[in-house]
Amino acid sequence: MAPRLDVSGIWGPVTSTLDWCEENYVVTPYIAEFWNTVSNVIMIFPPLVCAIYYWRKGVELRHVLTSLSLLAVGLGSWMFHMTLWYEMQLLDELPMIYGTCVFLYSLHHHDKPRKSRNLVYLVALCFCSVAVTVIYLMWKNPVFHQVCYALLVAALVYEAIVACGNYPAIQPLVLMSVGFYAFGFFLWNVDNIFCSHLRKFRNKSHFDTGMVFQLHAWWHIFTGFATYLHVLFSCHARLLHLRTHCSIKRLGGFWPYLEIGKTP
Repeated sequence: MAPRLDVSGIWGPVTSTLDWCEENYVVTPYIAEFWNTVSNVIMIFPPLVCAIYYWRKGVELRHVLTSLSLLAVGLGSWMFHMTLWYEMQLLDELPMIYGTCVFLYSLHHHDKPRKSRNLVYLVALCFCSVAVTVIYLMWKNPVFHQVCYALLVAALVYEAIVACGNYPAIQPLVLMSVGFYAFGFFLWNVDNIFCSHLRKFRNKSHFDTGMVFQLHAWWHIFTGFATYLHVLFSCHARLLHLRTHCSIKRLGGFWPYLEIGKTP
C-alpha cells in the first residue's frame, strides 16, 4: 500500500486503514483519490439499469439483488476513495462480502425449481457474513478481509464452472468474467507492490498520464465489468433453466446485456 501522506482536502485527515497508491487530493480538494473514485461509475450505472430492467421483466428477486449488490459496492467504494474515512472503508469492504454471498446463493440455485428455497445454505451464508463483520470490526486487519473475500470469490468461480457444465451457452460470459477479474487482480497487485516506482514515474513524467497509470482505478474497471458479466450469466443460466426466451445482445456492438422475452 502507499505510504501515509499529509492531506489538505475538505475531508480532513486519513482515518482508513488503507491509503492506496494514487496521490491524495491532486486533481481536486473535494476528492481524495480522484481516479480511484470516478472509476467506480462502472459499478454504479450498469447494475442500476440491470436491476430496473430485471424488476420490470419480473425476474426473480435474487437476480435483482445481485445487481443491487454490485451497485452497493460501487457506491461504497466511491465514498471510501473520495473521503479515505474508516467508516467509508467499511461501506466499501463489507458489501463486497455481503454481495458475494448474494451472488453465491443466486448462482447455486440456477437449476432449482421455481420458488425453491435452501434455508441451510442461506443460513450458512448469513452466518459467514455476520462472522466476518464481527471479527473485522474487532480485528481491523485489511488482510483478514481480503482473505475472506478471496475464499468467497473462489467458491463463486466453482459455482460458475458447475453452471457452465449445465448450460454451455453461458460459457463465453463465464470465461470473459473470470479473465477480466484475473487481469484486474493482477493490476491490483502491481499497484500495491510497485507503488513507489509508479509514483516516481508519474512525478517525473513530462506528460499528463491521467488515469493511465492509476492501476487501482483499472482494478475497479476490470473487476467491475467482470462482476457485471457475472450478473448477466447468473441470470442467463437461471432463465435458460426456466425455459424463458433470452439472449445476449451487444449495445453499440460492444456492451453486453441480457435481452429477456416471455416465458412460454
